[in-house]
Amino acid sequence: MSNHRTRIKVCGITNPDAALAAVDAGADAVGFVFVEGTPRYIDPEQAAGIMFGLPPFVSAVGVVRDLDVDAFCSLEYKCPTHTMQLHGKEPVDVVQQCGPGVIKAFKYEDATIESQLKRWGKVDELDAILIDGSDGGEGTAFDWAKLKGHLEGFTKPVIIAGGIDETNVGEVISTLRPYGVDVSTGVEDAPGIKNPEKIARFCAAVRAADASLS
Repeated sequence: MSNHRTRIKVCGITNPDAALAAVDAGADAVGFVFVEGTPRYIDPEQAAGIMFGLPPFVSAVGVVRDLDVDAFCSLEYKCPTHTMQLHGKEPVDVVQQCGPGVIKAFKYEDATIESQLKRWGKVDELDAILIDGSDGGEGTAFDWAKLKGHLEGFTKPVIIAGGIDETNVGEVISTLRPYGVDVSTGVEDAPGIKNPEKIARFCAAVRAADASLS
């Protein structure tokens, strides 16, 4: 796969400065967490203010968990992000009604990965899937090499998250050639507190990994 370019999402953005740091570093997307009670939660209307200040070609992603369709639509009205990431135990019919323009996230587990890929691979309304090392918790990595074989023949874009930082993102990219990588904890000084230098180094590491594969 020559000239492969891995897309970068910096998630858990809580203020305009962090969004600007991601944009300046070359991130393709910024993520806003709309799950109340979590350390990176941001009010949807505050997120909308940041989103409307993004430059062209940088997209915003809203992260939600276990909303019904009405609650989903209500939140989307307050902050109409380009894409919504469903990070809970949403059933297929809810995901279909929320789409298109949605990513389905789930945790990597040896026992369930095949059934998860089969289930979500058939949902036309899904733009992509995101495979995480945890249930949307604190950046836990998983064995990326174990996932590789499962993805053969899988046609939807795949985003990898969980425990990724500047030191290991090259391994993720060389092992899986994912459509994108999603970083949050790996570019923070504390939960919700992004470090611009870490964001810049992460994005540079992604570009270096892509260049080495071209």
